[in-house]
Amino acid sequence: MIRPVIAAAATAATFAFTVGGVAAAEPSVLQAPPPAPHKAVSSLVKLPDFIPGMGQLFVDPDSLPAGPFLGYDRDGKLVNTTYMIPLSLMTPDMNLNDLKAPAGSVDHVDIVYNAGHPGVAEPHIHIVLWNVPANAESRVAK
Repeated sequence: MIRPVIAAAATAATFAFTVGGVAAAEPSVLQAPPPAPHKAVSSLVKLPDFIPGMGQLFVDPDSLPAGPFLGYDRDGKLVNTTYMIPLSLMTPDMNLNDLKAPAGSVDHVDIVYNAGHPGVAEPHIHIVLWNVPANAESRVAK
């Protein structure tokens, strides 16, 4: 289910959105910390170790700014994968096909506008692939 879709993002790009590679989880990333080359986002930019609503984030620095960013709950379990797509990179013919979901399954997807933050300073969208039900998002709420 795709929840809040930001109108600006929807008009800026045409999305042919499918989640590829969800048949089997990648066991090495299911528990924090994930293996190299992933690094804690808090070790790369001035952000807290745990971001309410997203969790403890890890990313391969070579994949910046888009990611994927792996989000873990306080028990170290992978709960989401987030892609951060700068609006400046979006074009009318852009497609976001086959986004990797390292958890192996996607329960629902959120697409949310973000005005910018350390690490991705320009306006962008977060595409959050949740592998837990919406009522379990509370695992990263605080």
